[in-house]
Amino acid sequence: MSYFPLFIDLQDKPCLIIGGGRIALRKIQVLQDFGASLYLTAPQILPEILAVPGIVCRRQEYSPQDLDGKTLVVAATDDAALNHQIAVDCRLRGISVNAVDQPADCDFIFPAYLKEGEVVAAFSSGGQSPAVVQYLKDQMRPVLTPLIGRLSAFLGSLRPQVRRHTTTEEERKRIYRALLSCGLRREDIPSEEEIARIFPQISEK
Repeated sequence: MSYFPLFIDLQDKPCLIIGGGRIALRKIQVLQDFGASLYLTAPQILPEILAVPGIVCRRQEYSPQDLDGKTLVVAATDDAALNHQIAVDCRLRGISVNAVDQPADCDFIFPAYLKEGEVVAAFSSGGQSPAVVQYLKDQMRPVLTPLIGRLSAFLGSLRPQVRRHTTTEEERKRIYRALLSCGLRREDIPSEEEIARIFPQISEK
């Protein structure tokens, strides 16, 4: 089964991980990378998890009340029956859930991804071939560099001015492409002179 690549905003959203082992730690690290507010419930919790900045941990067995107010849940216990029950409880509440290694109990999966600034590239084979996913990630790594993250932020900062001084989408695309090409060529943010040459209106008050 192929999964629809839906990108969602998790910044400051309350996300619950149930389980306190290595798998839970890996999921925490991903969610942390995207700014989620982290909560964890498990009777036993790795010290590395307890050391995660900002995480709220409760040393206790899972209870359906743990789901209250959560946006997203990861069932990462070593008990398949419990993970299934967590998935059932989540679906009754309309909460998206991922039960690790139990595709039938997952509303979403964790893709392999690369992230530079706000630019994210994600890869999935629908669970068929981790080797293919790793190959694609390795191929993309030389392309998605820190420079791309910086250029994306730079272009984003110009959007209000570009929209104010242009009338068509095609004109906006031309400006963005020219600025991006310039940045890639010089391997840095375009200079003020280069920006003014490509987009003269930027100097208008």
